[in-house]
Amino acid sequence: MKLHYSNILLLYALNINILITSSSNVNIQRYSYKTSHTPNTKTRKSHRSLCECELYAPSNYDNDPEMKAVMQGFDRQTSQRFEEYNERLLENKQKCKEQCDKEIQKIILKDKLEKELMDKFATLHTDIQSDAIPTCVCEKSIEDKVEKTCLRCGSILGAAMPEVGSIGGMALYTLSQWKTGSLLAATKYAMKEGAIKGAIAGKARGMEIVIEALKQKGIAEYCPGIYQSILKIERITDLKNFAGDIIQEHNKICALTSTTDNPLCAKFGVRLGTHKAINNPYGPPASDLVPKLLEEVTRKADQTAKEVAKNIGKDVAASITKEKTSEIAATYASWETTIIAAVVAIVVIVLVMIIIYLVLRYRRKKKMKKKLQYIKLLEE
Repeated sequence: MKLHYSNILLLYALNINILITSSSNVNIQRYSYKTSHTPNTKTRKSHRSLCECELYAPSNYDNDPEMKAVMQGFDRQTSQRFEEYNERLLENKQKCKEQCDKEIQKIILKDKLEKELMDKFATLHTDIQSDAIPTCVCEKSIEDKVEKTCLRCGSILGAAMPEVGSIGGMALYTLSQWKTGSLLAATKYAMKEGAIKGAIAGKARGMEIVIEALKQKGIAEYCPGIYQSILKIERITDLKNFAGDIIQEHNKICALTSTTDNPLCAKFGVRLGTHKAINNPYGPPASDLVPKLLEEVTRKADQTAKEVAKNIGKDVAASITKEKTSEIAATYASWETTIIAAVVAIVVIVLVMIIIYLVLRYRRKKKMKKKLQYIKLLEE
């Protein structure tokens, strides 16, 4: 401390010496400027600076009142700083001590409470297990995990139920529209197939009548070329176009000789109708008979073909319609069952998860209630 005092005083003395020296020089300069034209013959006493004294003499500092005041102020401020520092140090020590005391009291109280709880717990009924006391468990149990999972899945699926219902309804509506369109298409297909098969069957039945008539009238026997051409016609009504060919062939057969001398012509005429009997050639001429005959055969065959085609077409259409309807109904039923089963399965899963969640929640609440009862009993 004395060393600091000495340094401070030396610095203070040096500053005062510099100040006095500079002030003296300034005064001398000013005076010389003012009296440079006047000679000065008087001797002047020069100022003595502090450095010319014994700077390190203690008596100079102890006897100087200004230095005493400086030293007293310095001592006072230094003492005040040291006192403040000691107060802060003591305050921090007190805070640390109080904190340590609190921690120690907590540990002691905790140990005391644990000991008292274990003593009281040992005096309870023997069937109360030690795991019945609630403890802080960091890891969740399997029941809690299952409960949370079921709750989460149930919430997700429950929130998705309106969408599932709307999707199921749209699927059923689409399936119903598909069924209606399929039945309509099946009906049109059945009618088309019935018409085709009826036309084929009608034509076959009409050609049977034509062939039978041609054989009965001898055209198949006496006009084989014309008969083969008739068998290749596309429509029954084309039969009338062969009237001229048959008349020409008849005239060719009967124009060679007279009726009595040509038995072939007589036989053909009797069967065709141009001769009443073999020896009686008086009958309608072939030019009148053959067109009428072919027209009658065509009318009868065409009428029969139309009736057969109508009946066969109805039967075939009904059969195809029934078959297609059965297939469409089976497909519709299978898809409808699949959609309904999917919706029902989702609903059942949601219900099962909700039931599991409620059961686990009830068990957890019951267990927590039992634990709370144990805690109250221990507190008493």
